Amino acid sequence: MKNQARFPLAHLPTPLEPMQRLSEALGGTEIWIKRDDQTGLAMGGNKTRKLEYVIADALAQGADVVLTVGAAQSNHCRQTAAAAARAGLDCVLVLRGEPVPRERWTGNLLLDDLLGARVRWARDEDPLVLMEATAEAERTAGRTAYTITYGASNAVGASAYAGAFQELADQVAAGGLAPFDRVVFATGSGGTQAGLIVGANACGYEGQMLGISVSRTAEYLRETVIDLLAPTAAYLGLELELGAEVVHVDDGYVGAGYGVLTDVERSAVRQVAELEGILLDPVYTGKAMAGLLDLVRQGEIGADEKVLFWHTGGTPALFAHALGLLGG
Repeated sequence: MKNQARFPLAHLPTPLEPMQRLSEALGGTEIWIKRDDQTGLAMGGNKTRKLEYVIADALAQGADVVLTVGAAQSNHCRQTAAAAARAGLDCVLVLRGEPVPRERWTGNLLLDDLLGARVRWARDEDPLVLMEATAEAERTAGRTAYTITYGASNAVGASAYAGAFQELADQVAAGGLAPFDRVVFATGSGGTQAGLIVGANACGYEGQMLGISVSRTAEYLRETVIDLLAPTAAYLGLELELGAEVVHVDDGYVGAGYGVLTDVERSAVRQVAELEGILLDPVYTGKAMAGLLDLVRQGEIGADEKVLFWHTGGTPALFAHALGLLGG
């Protein structure tokens, strides 16, 4: 894979660990975890890998302010604010929905503020449209603005996860480990999944890459990921022909919707915390782990399989969803 310009942000490689007690509780399936919650930037997460390349691109274009979009408790927005602070860039976050009263800012919103980001609320506007309008206002004021789409899910951002799969492959080889039958992860905006698929195919991986949707239909996400595959491969200088057959999405665990906790997510978060001392988040990794656990219990993932769960971070959201996690 072609080397890209990189602005160092992440603590790499992230740990690869067996989940022995969880595996025992499941009765056979061997579960491992890739700890991208430990990437190190402002409480970590998967977007830190992407932002190394996105921020490098922004700096190369002479940007002095970066803008991005997300939900009120967006992990991507929090990590973008931190990356911008590290790079000496101003940051504007356009957040979906109505303003949250400042006295109720917790979790990622609190961290956005501590990191110096300016927050704009989209209310009933399309956040992407408002972001572009805000960027144009910055340019009119003499700034050089750089916009980042949801989750940094473009070819530049997704390419980071092609490199992440190479990192995994190197760890497996160095440890003399047998290959994983499947890699399971939360999928939302599609960039992480697209990058992992490109990296897996470049490395000759033959197992399944399974995205557990946190909000979208499988059809929508498959199309989103497919559209990213060719641009990501091309950005990395790879000649790969990847079609729909390599994109696997399970939307059976969206439940009550994005960021809405049910007993399913609550149980998964608690089980992993109590058995492994590892914190999942209620919005992304909690749903994905709930899906993985159910697929094992239903026999869709066999007792003889070796499965990797890719932890994409999101710890600060635990505090914003405290009442839901406590069952209130």
